[in-house]
Amino acid sequence: MHCEETNWVATIRRVAAGDQASLRDLYDATSPLVLGLIRRIVQDIPTAEDITLDVYMQVWRLAPSYAEEKGTPMTWLLMLARSRAIDHLRSPARRARDLERPIENTWGYLHPDPQPDPEVSAIAGDRRRIIRDALAQLPAEQVSVVQMAFFEGLNHIEIAEKTGIPLGTIKSRIRTGLMRMRELLHRAGASQ
Repeated sequence: MHCEETNWVATIRRVAAGDQASLRDLYDATSPLVLGLIRRIVQDIPTAEDITLDVYMQVWRLAPSYAEEKGTPMTWLLMLARSRAIDHLRSPARRARDLERPIENTWGYLHPDPQPDPEVSAIAGDRRRIIRDALAQLPAEQVSVVQMAFFEGLNHIEIAEKTGIPLGTIKSRIRTGLMRMRELLHRAGASQ
């Protein structure tokens, strides 16, 4: 396991024991990536910031149930973030608010892109490169459905409807693509 991931496992264990300073450390180290994923899904900076805080409140509650054999801390955090962002997209209150929102308040228009410090930016850039490299090794049909599921927040049925591909094929492509991604990312982490 990558040294940084090992440190995050220990940090999550301290959070599980009620250590608020460890939660702050975890937030400081990982929130730019969590916020970036959420922003990409909800496409609204203030909403993404609120959801990011919700994710870390969820981390505080769920840290005792974190199991490292089921995935790395970053995978766990990003899955929590993705789930919270998709829950937001599917909420009736969000849909009603979007209908009332003026056009100039849409994502990116009034809000500058938040810039993390150079070290965080470099780490995030390395992670994006590793993920991009892994995606490039997947067949195009797997890449497209994985991107729709994880970055557009679509569920399997919505992807099948959008693409016209049978639901079973969508599920198979996503599952196969994610298994291959896990293998490629594990290899990339081991080589660093």
